[in-house]
Amino acid sequence: MSLVEYKKWLAIGTGVGIEIGREDLQITVARVRPQGVSILGSLAIHRFRDQPAAEWGAVYSNFLRKLGQRHLAAQVLIPREGMVVRQVQLPGVSDKDLEAALKFQIDSLHSFQEDDVIYDYARIAKTPTILVGIARRSVVDQYATQFSEAGVKISTFTFSAVGLYSSVRMLSQPPAGGFVAFGEADEELEVYGESPTRPVFSARVDASLERARTLAVSELRLPPETEPLALTDVLPKPLAAPEDYDLARGAFVYATAVAGACPWLSLSTNLLPPELRKNSSRLIYVPTVVLATLVIVMTVLLSAYSSFEDKRYLSRLQAEIQRIQPTAQLATTLDKKIAVTRNRAQALDNFRRHLKDDMNAINDLSEILVPPAWLTSLQLTRDSVSISGEAERAEALLKLLDSSKQFRKSEFTLPISRGGSGETFSLHSQREGVAP
Repeated sequence: MSLVEYKKWLAIGTGVGIEIGREDLQITVARVRPQGVSILGSLAIHRFRDQPAAEWGAVYSNFLRKLGQRHLAAQVLIPREGMVVRQVQLPGVSDKDLEAALKFQIDSLHSFQEDDVIYDYARIAKTPTILVGIARRSVVDQYATQFSEAGVKISTFTFSAVGLYSSVRMLSQPPAGGFVAFGEADEELEVYGESPTRPVFSARVDASLERARTLAVSELRLPPETEPLALTDVLPKPLAAPEDYDLARGAFVYATAVAGACPWLSLSTNLLPPELRKNSSRLIYVPTVVLATLVIVMTVLLSAYSSFEDKRYLSRLQAEIQRIQPTAQLATTLDKKIAVTRNRAQALDNFRRHLKDDMNAINDLSEILVPPAWLTSLQLTRDSVSISGEAERAEALLKLLDSSKQFRKSEFTLPISRGGSGETFSLHSQREGVAP
């Protein structure tokens, strides 16, 4: 049995998804089982912002009570206009070091005020790609207060890419080779896709379907002839649903409910402050615990099937290990000493070789970026430099950098915008003639 099939048998739970629209709240309750997904119910609360929170909160509470799911805490989709979604490549960075690594880059990933930001992140599978959601703290606090006043238990504030990525592979695998899918959200197109070169692409576009398809195919490095799918083609098909349920219009909140039903199988990102998070009743995990116990028992029984032969082989192997262990330990000790000495020598050589190049690069930047230009960040690597800051005429910086002896192929990584006393910019250049 493959890993996917094992994970499928752990897909047991019930989740509530809430999508905050421009005028309405869309709510879906989904029950997930290894056989498939059942939609227990859906609710639309129209023009909720014009109603007292206690009023629409009572409607929500009655809806869950009728379904027998009042114990559930909901996962909420934050409106796309109140946040940004970014992907960061961090090759070689372990999970325990991710938070520290992201702190150095987070300010360059958004245009919000520094003290008005809350973010969370998740590694996509085992790739170096980190999915980062960044929201205005004021927006998060506003919705958290509204839901609290309405008496709605919330476990998670999340965004569409998380729910789509998790639900697409909850009970099966996504299309091999990558795909592009579209859904409608508040009369706009939201595009979601995956490919071998880019694990996740998510964007909301104000354009025609063909232009959006071209953008997505280009970003995902997919063949130009790739045909777009509907989100309903890649999400798990409901086994049962209310007669009036429209999966195409509720694809995003449906995906959020499915991901929330089995959080242990989903990406873990939460923009809601920890002190405000509510948990569902632990009783909903009893079936999962029972099933997991049965899987463990079966695995133990299968492992014990050939235990006698394994013990004999292990005994012979341990005897041989003990015989050669002293020699192996001596070789290991020598290897460690050699490696330490080699690394120290290499570090000194690299420092001497690269110090002059780095100082020349910084000196050229100082001559090019003359006052009143100034920088907010500078990242210098062996083969490139990334800078952000403000200048009177940011567009002229590309030509100035490319005309220097240190840099080439300069390009803006973000659009130029007006700042307090000039134009803010963010650009990237390759370094010229640097020793490897």
